[in-house]
Amino acid sequence: MRYLLAVLFLGLSLVLESRAGDAVVDLELVLAVDASGSVNDAEYALQLSGIASGFRDPDVRKAIRSGPAKAIAVNLLVWAEPQVPKDMTGWFIIASEADAENFARMAEAFPRRQTGATAIGEGIASALRSLEANGIEAPRQTVDVSGDGRESVAREFTVLVDQARAMALSRGVVVNGLAIQNEVGDLADYYRKNVQAGPESFVMAAKSYEDFASAMRLKLLREIEYRPHITSLD
Repeated sequence: MRYLLAVLFLGLSLVLESRAGDAVVDLELVLAVDASGSVNDAEYALQLSGIASGFRDPDVRKAIRSGPAKAIAVNLLVWAEPQVPKDMTGWFIIASEADAENFARMAEAFPRRQTGATAIGEGIASALRSLEANGIEAPRQTVDVSGDGRESVAREFTVLVDQARAMALSRGVVVNGLAIQNEVGDLADYYRKNVQAGPESFVMAAKSYEDFASAMRLKLLREIEYRPHITSLD
């Protein structure tokens, strides 16, 4: 049954990605979700339901329509062990209430196939690769990393978080963080020093997984809302 669900998700993702090709949107957003060993199944589900709740929020949907294109592109990516390929929903173009609901339904039901080490760097690197290959154009590209721990000590060659951060900066991609501080009380500080990257980037904190949904809503509003840069005439 799990295999059948995975095949169905993959097929739908491929269809959605083909529809996303050559699209022009206001923002390309990768939601990179932690599924490492410190995250149990209930906590993983709370992350996904929090994302789904965010895309059902009226203010978030209003923010999606606030830019010139009145649309954004979103890809949910699940990361953990460095050497394991990351799972993704594929890119969704969200330009309507129905589009937002379709993504919310996909996100809250996305199966878990990841566990193991906390490879934040590999998660960000995979998110960057998905941005390069999606055929979508946008003036802003953002990776939204959520997790509950520091990066694990690498046992073999892998992209570490400082390297992934440098990759994002070189590509002009903003990396924001949502630190879930249920186990590591100063995780937000770690994210600010090691994960956050790019102009106007930021880190938000949730005290627990139960607080994830409200923090994600605020984070999505801040990331998505269109704020044009005004050039001074002086």
